[in-house]
Amino acid sequence: MDKILLTGATGYIGKRLIPVLVDLGYDVTCCVRDINRFSISEYYRDKITLVELDFLNEAKVMNLPKDFDYAYFLIHSMSQKVGGFQMMEEQIANNFAKWADTSNLKQVVYLSGLINTQVFSEHLKARFAVEKILSSSSIPLTVLRAGIVVGSGSASFEIIRDLVEKLPVMVTPKWVNTLSQPIAVRNVIDFLTGVLGKEDAYYKSFDIGGPDIISYKQMMLTLAEVRGLKRSILTLPIMTPRLSSYWLYFVTSTSYPLAVNLVDSMKIELRCKNDDISKICQPELISYKKAIELAFEKVEENHVISSWKDAAIVSGADPHIMDHIQKPNHGCYSDIQYIQIDDPHHVTKNIWNIGGHRGWYYANGLWKIRGIIDKMIGGVGLRRGRTNESIINNGDALDFWRVIVADKNKFRLLLYAEMKLPGEAWLEFSLHKKDDKLFLKQEAVFRPLGLMGRIYWFLMLPFHIFIFKNMAKNIVNFREELP
Repeated sequence: MDKILLTGATGYIGKRLIPVLVDLGYDVTCCVRDINRFSISEYYRDKITLVELDFLNEAKVMNLPKDFDYAYFLIHSMSQKVGGFQMMEEQIANNFAKWADTSNLKQVVYLSGLINTQVFSEHLKARFAVEKILSSSSIPLTVLRAGIVVGSGSASFEIIRDLVEKLPVMVTPKWVNTLSQPIAVRNVIDFLTGVLGKEDAYYKSFDIGGPDIISYKQMMLTLAEVRGLKRSILTLPIMTPRLSSYWLYFVTSTSYPLAVNLVDSMKIELRCKNDDISKICQPELISYKKAIELAFEKVEENHVISSWKDAAIVSGADPHIMDHIQKPNHGCYSDIQYIQIDDPHHVTKNIWNIGGHRGWYYANGLWKIRGIIDKMIGGVGLRRGRTNESIINNGDALDFWRVIVADKNKFRLLLYAEMKLPGEAWLEFSLHKKDDKLFLKQEAVFRPLGLMGRIYWFLMLPFHIFIFKNMAKNIVNFREELP
């Protein structure tokens, strides 16, 4: 059985690649920066090996086992900040290439971006630089260059969906007329697995794309057609890249750094220059419209495997955010609610459905206002929602929170705030037994930063008193109405 090393296993593509590789019979080792953030169904988790490793740490990278047959390099950091990510990606690629030269690898497969040789965005410069570093290794490299990836949970799908569903009339920048060649995520997986072990693909780069070459405006209108919505799009050539970035940031669930990097790339026409890949593998290419329809099928079935919003880098958060698994005990303010419960299974279901479309069980209007304020001051806001309406995994984005612990067996859900705050905040739900009675414990903890943090807590205290109290009560008492 061939052994595969999969880097970027917690990313959008990596999560979708794991079950396919396992089902094809490969022995898969997933390299993740934080094991606590790794989530996949128990069926597949039992069939893979997990290794915790930060590829920025060269010494630890060199200690990786050498006995892999193939490796996927799927590490990217596009969303982390405005520009400046090329140096980080190059360091990671260098460390990986040094390790690869000491290994038994037969092939490395790298998913890159379509390249316009006349104009490079910062994002594409970084991807191209990584290509050159990986190709300098003695291990045969296969590069697959993709443009916009369309699928449930993909950044392009979610951002275009946000724009179309929220704005009946759009005043857009001129880059909406830029042509692109989107590809369905299913086809990306087809190509990634199709080139594995194919010697004809060694030391080569291939462009991969779908059958349609369309503008961003056409993409939005096609999504509107699929959703049965009538939309008008007006183009203003005077909108600057900065205004375009703010437009994306305030209307969609994207962070501002990601919006800047997306606009930087969207101004450039990207399409496949050749179809050389067809000589090696020929999956049935899915049209853009069909890819949108398939994406909505997954959304409606509540079966979104991975989402770009779950990547910690999307929020610009501390890459070691899972270190917040222990709430602080000193120098903090807290609001603790105990509510007696009769049916722990019912309460668990309500807790695991919190946020997203369900909301926060009390004063959802105030939560939305808080989300708008957060967006206005540069935070993530509420638009991220949640990847799945009934499943929560460690590391998931949940509105403006990050899931630190999601343990149904121990009845514990711990959230860490990624909203803009003069301090740090946690929200925890747990089950406690006292005098043979069961209680839901809801605890909000805030660790203030300086005087402003303390002022913030006491200004919000009147809201906390009735919001958190009624929220806990409604979580216990909420009964979903039958259709």
